[in-house]
Amino acid sequence: MKPEINFEDFLKVDLRVGTIIEVNDFPKAKKPAYQLKIDFGALGIRKSSAQITDLYTKEALLNRQVSAILNFKPRQIANFMSECLVLGIYNSNGDVVLLQASKPVKNGVQIN
Repeated sequence: MKPEINFEDFLKVDLRVGTIIEVNDFPKAKKPAYQLKIDFGALGIRKSSAQITDLYTKEALLNRQVSAILNFKPRQIANFMSECLVLGIYNSNGDVVLLQASKPVKNGVQIN
């Protein structure tokens, strides 16, 4: 278990919902991954690298809403700058399952 934090610490994390509008292979990544472009509405389009190739095809990801953290510093991954962190959990096989809203919501909406 991780150290306890207070509610104010949690509020610093900018959790939002966006829609994947572009998916590309990422051959230069160390582990199999996709390069994603995600539309966060008024907050703009952000890029992310995601190691989700085992459970998701490019076609299945296109137009899918995902949850992401927007206020991490951008991170260089090989030749790609990741601008947000797509959220997922590991299943019993070690594959990443995406976290998402159970119903469609407006792009950019904050997760509380």
